[in-house]
Amino acid sequence: MSGDRQTLEAYAARVSDYSAMSMEESHAQALTGFMADVRPGGHILDLGCGRGLQAVKMMEAGFDVTALDATEAFVAEARKNGVPARLGRFEDVTETAVFDGVWASFSLLHAPRAAFPKHLAALHQALRPGGLLFLGMKLGTGEHRDALGRFYSYYSEDELRDRLAQAGFADIEAVLGRGKGLAGTDDPFILMTSRS
Repeated sequence: MSGDRQTLEAYAARVSDYSAMSMEESHAQALTGFMADVRPGGHILDLGCGRGLQAVKMMEAGFDVTALDATEAFVAEARKNGVPARLGRFEDVTETAVFDGVWASFSLLHAPRAAFPKHLAALHQALRPGGLLFLGMKLGTGEHRDALGRFYSYYSEDELRDRLAQAGFADIEAVLGRGKGLAGTDDPFILMTSRS
């Protein structure tokens, strides 16, 4: 979702590896909870939709889904899965009060720390009043590349709570966990929800 060439190339080169990964139980529960808390039949932005598997579940549950990803190969896979995905980056979210929910599952962690407040503000603007944001991030400090060359920004839970509040979000809740991603490392993560 960011324009980082190395990150996009790493994902494009590993579409089949990514496709073989299954959703962890904590993420599946988060998706179920998210859908239960968004207005029935509402409009959801899947920001960094990947292959579109979560978007498919949202569509099957009766939601209107806008799916966006910066990796062409993922957009193609999402479309094969029946998702009307489009190619785009974080900066392309310019809507005002359009979405009832935003699902940003491990996508915004690819945005540089300096740009993160701007992206959160854009998501707050894009949500209708009382809309729900889901944010999945890895925990840590600084900005680094993983073993696959993907760019990551890391935060503490307190930093994320502060950034969300500064962007205007409220009712912030969090669940902590650990899990293996595409690079195979066991990393701490946080799953957060908040309201616009």
